[in-house]
Amino acid sequence: MKIVFYHHTPLPVLKYGGTERILFWHMKELVRTGHEVILLGHPDSKVNDYGIKLIPLSQDKLRNGWEELIPQDADILHLQFSTLKSFSIPHICTIHGNAKVGEVLYKNSVFVSKKHALVHDSKSFIYNALDFDEYPEPININGKSNKELLFLAKASWKVKNLKDSKDIAIKTKKHLHIVGGKSLSFSKYIHNHGIIGGREKLRILQKSDGLIFPVKWDEPFGIAMVEAMSQGLPVFGSSFGSLPEVIGPAGIAAKTKADLLSAISKWDIQLSGREIREYAIEKFNIQTYSNSYTKLYERVLNRDSLNDREPQRASLIDPEELFDF
Repeated sequence: MKIVFYHHTPLPVLKYGGTERILFWHMKELVRTGHEVILLGHPDSKVNDYGIKLIPLSQDKLRNGWEELIPQDADILHLQFSTLKSFSIPHICTIHGNAKVGEVLYKNSVFVSKKHALVHDSKSFIYNALDFDEYPEPININGKSNKELLFLAKASWKVKNLKDSKDIAIKTKKHLHIVGGKSLSFSKYIHNHGIIGGREKLRILQKSDGLIFPVKWDEPFGIAMVEAMSQGLPVFGSSFGSLPEVIGPAGIAAKTKADLLSAISKWDIQLSGREIREYAIEKFNIQTYSNSYTKLYERVLNRDSLNDREPQRASLIDPEELFDF
């Protein structure tokens, strides 16, 4: 197939960027499996070396007007956001966030977890994934001290709940490494690393013992959880959104803050570090991800709708309203 993608910032990303990295890995995997892949993208993108054809967008077309450059002989357009626009070729949309109340999404939308789809009155989903070649197994995967916690998310975003993460770390006397921003604290247990990526982020992952992820909203997926699992780290999270289905046996999805504090204090995880990594590789790998999307492309090309009707948020509560935890 000849598959077209669009993205307005340079690929591959060097630092922070979950959606962008998944998109890049997916394009690489499609090329590896014999598909022709085209990116309508930022002129600074370095994708040609990976077999991906770049159609560079001028500054005035990075956000608007890029549609005019879609190759007319392409089979399908795959977008990373929902749009109700009409295109000259069939298109499919991956939804990474939560829709606003009353927002109508494109009929051929795909969500990133089962719960994410359910929240939008849909059954169409494919789990996010990693290219595990970029996350090698650490030497000490089964030799953790259980003293170093990692917070890996946008620190300033209240739904990610850095506040409770800091409180739990201090109460359990475990060091908390914050990646994804900074937070003022005079505690010896709190360590700020800012917004980092690549080797620097991997180094922090490998020195950590567990991920704390007490989100307070309907988390669509949370790629940080799989990044942590790739290094053998158990995930200690809340039970909102996709967390129970993503964490599975690789950690704890607690219903309350008190339960999460207790779980981190006890650190009773049923899988070893290597088993956690194997669980992640089996369930959240880019090969399975791309293969699943290829099947959806074929369905769309055969005029099969991925949803019975246009998905939209099933709840009347604002998606970023904080849940009690």
